[in-house]
Amino acid sequence: MPPDRRSIGQVLKILVDEFPDISISKIRFLETEGLLSPERAPSGYRRYSEADIKRLRYILDVQKNHYLPLKVIREHLDLIDQGLDPPSLETPVPEPDLTPAPVTTGPTLASGPNPGKRPIHVTRRDLLRLSGLSDAALVELERHALVVPRRGTIFYGRDALMVAVAARKLAGYGMDARHLRAIKQAVEREVGLIDQAVNTGARRGQASRQAASDIMQLVMHVHAAILRQSISH
Repeated sequence: MPPDRRSIGQVLKILVDEFPDISISKIRFLETEGLLSPERAPSGYRRYSEADIKRLRYILDVQKNHYLPLKVIREHLDLIDQGLDPPSLETPVPEPDLTPAPVTTGPTLASGPNPGKRPIHVTRRDLLRLSGLSDAALVELERHALVVPRRGTIFYGRDALMVAVAARKLAGYGMDARHLRAIKQAVEREVGLIDQAVNTGARRGQASRQAASDIMQLVMHVHAAILRQSISH
């Protein structure tokens, strides 16, 4: 191996003191996400240059100290690849209002999907703290688009927090992000049905937003009822 190239194990030793949660699997995950592109020896082993290590250090730093999601990190790296400076991260992100909201046992037809609940905007750091998830577990949820920040921001909403908390609890029953992905796929099919019904209602002169809310509530009730019936039988 050339003297300016290092194996993945050597890279791990260089960075582990600065980033204790780093692992070979995490480095390989970042590579599969297209954030790293080390050279490959004819044998297939990865060879990391000093530039690769610098890039990896940047990724780990903004994850650890600024809690940026992979999508935003990828945008920063694209700028760096173009010879441009990434956005400054020195200005702290405002601390969100995390006052607990009332908890309900389920949706109600009259009051909407989140009765009495104020919107929340939490950073990745807050999401990890409030949910109790490990960084690796959150990365896996993000990989499957099960937990995503609000569109166009780096903040996560109440639904993302609920999914993160549920994912941590379900992990104790042997359910991981791959299993939750199956739930997401079922939801996406239900969304297709809701969209179809909303479009039908719009042609009849019904307000689309109200129709979407009403249909969503009904679908949620049917979903929960069928699930309970299936489990009890």
